[in-house]
Amino acid sequence: MVDNALSKPRKSLPLKEGADLLARYLRPQTRMALVVAALLLTDIGLDLINPQILRYFIDEAMAGSAIGRLITAAAVFTGITLVGQVVNVAVTYASGRVAWTATNALRVDLTRHCLSLDMSFHNNRTPGEMIARVDTDASQLGGFFSTFIIEILGNVLLLMGILGLLFREDWRAGLALAGFAAIALFVISTMRRVSRGRWGAFYEAQGDFYGFLEERLSGREDMRTSAAAPYVIRRFHEHQRKWFRTRTMAWLRSNLIGNTTFFMFALGNAAALGVGAWLFREGQITIGTVYLIFHYTNLLLRPIGGLSYTVSTLQQAAANIDRVAGLFETKKTVLDGAGAEFSRDEQAVAFENVSFSYNKDEPVLKNVSLELRPGRTLGLLGRTGAGKTTITRLLFRLYDPDEGRVLVGGRDIRERTVYDLREHIAMVTQDIRLFHGTIRDNLILFDGTVTDDRLLEIFDDLGLMRWYERLPGGLDTELRSDGGGLSAGEAQLLAFTRVFLRDPGVLILDEATSRLDRSTEQLIESAVGRLVQGRTVIIIAHHLATVERCDDIVILEGGRVTEHGDRMGLAADPGSRFHQLLQTGLEEVLS
Repeated sequence: MVDNALSKPRKSLPLKEGADLLARYLRPQTRMALVVAALLLTDIGLDLINPQILRYFIDEAMAGSAIGRLITAAAVFTGITLVGQVVNVAVTYASGRVAWTATNALRVDLTRHCLSLDMSFHNNRTPGEMIARVDTDASQLGGFFSTFIIEILGNVLLLMGILGLLFREDWRAGLALAGFAAIALFVISTMRRVSRGRWGAFYEAQGDFYGFLEERLSGREDMRTSAAAPYVIRRFHEHQRKWFRTRTMAWLRSNLIGNTTFFMFALGNAAALGVGAWLFREGQITIGTVYLIFHYTNLLLRPIGGLSYTVSTLQQAAANIDRVAGLFETKKTVLDGAGAEFSRDEQAVAFENVSFSYNKDEPVLKNVSLELRPGRTLGLLGRTGAGKTTITRLLFRLYDPDEGRVLVGGRDIRERTVYDLREHIAMVTQDIRLFHGTIRDNLILFDGTVTDDRLLEIFDDLGLMRWYERLPGGLDTELRSDGGGLSAGEAQLLAFTRVFLRDPGVLILDEATSRLDRSTEQLIESAVGRLVQGRTVIIIAHHLATVERCDDIVILEGGRVTEHGDRMGLAADPGSRFHQLLQTGLEEVLS
């Protein structure tokens, strides 16, 4: 689902946002940007000088001058041309470096900002759309960062230099070509309005396509088992057609500027030749000057065409700037508190009159109150949709409650920083996310400060050394994307090792043992037993064996706590709901 507020192009060019982006990402590269500007000015100067030398060569040749003077002029012309090529390559390299440095910095900031935003933001956007925001938008702004201001300044100076030299040769030629340049710029400025507004629709269609593709690829097994391939292909083609139509319209309207420019210069060349021929017949200029006028007219293609291209680039960049600025303007609602860091002993957990809803009209939790003393294990039971996972999300501050308070260590978690809270609390779910990389990388999450000895020590503490010794490459065993090569149980073993490495004070097991396989069942049971020692633990479970680990039980129904107490006491009370569940069977009643 695309957020219209972030994807809809604005009616006017986002000049302020563009200026802010330029200032933010080019300021650290001021020195390199000045180098690019100096090289560009040098290149302009060489372009203006070389036609003068060629004019001199032609006039001297027509006058029958000595061969030595012609050879000298030819050598100077060749030398300046070679230097100009070197300078042009240097400009390309330096501007490209500026562009990629700025673009990569923008990618980093966009990624960091997206990761900081709330779950409510990400729930309304597909991963494909976010990839388009972080990568595609940043990439499209590369040319904007590298050449926008420098190109405008350079092309304006080149245009003024050409017209100034033409007026110096003959005011009539200068006046004629100045009029042509003014008309060309006016026409291009008018055409700019024609092409405006199409690039936003193109990038929106692109984001929709990537989002659709990511969702279908991640659900490929369900698509195959549901025989949904024809539907997927049909929707794929629909997205492709929309993307193609919006891109075609955007490019057609943008190319109107370029095509108009070339048509204008066909007229400009005709005008230059006509003025030159007339002045030559009147004896006002030499044949070399006729060439000079023609050459400078063609050279006008560079500043006017460059300004045309810059305008076209700005039309594309405007949509990207708008989307990037809109994303940066999106603020998180889960804000850091100013409290001190957690100590390892702050393990008490409490919910005080907590109510919460994902959508305003559909409350998920209703006035929930519960308390868990330090070092105790709480079993959280309830049917699907009762609010069990929502409680863990509130404890992690993925969301904040609409009413009430969540406390850890006796203090409202909103008084602490989000980072400290999530360092103090760990969670293991049944859906383990592993990355393409080694076992080591997936355990330390690419943190190079963790030693192999520490990892092996944790394996030993969790009783996993025999399993570890069966790995073909030890810690260097390569995993495919999403943990390919490991069973679900083995993936959970790695998740438990990650948690043990962090050593949190509070642990959440969200149905973490619901997908056991026989080869790892005993290992996981042993690991869980060691993992819960010395910690406050919340377990969401459907299995009786898991519930037997719990000291306390909370039963949720319809977002309310219907029962809360000591597990042994509730189990022995024939009138308790928990006793009835044990008699009926947890799996049958709570599934």
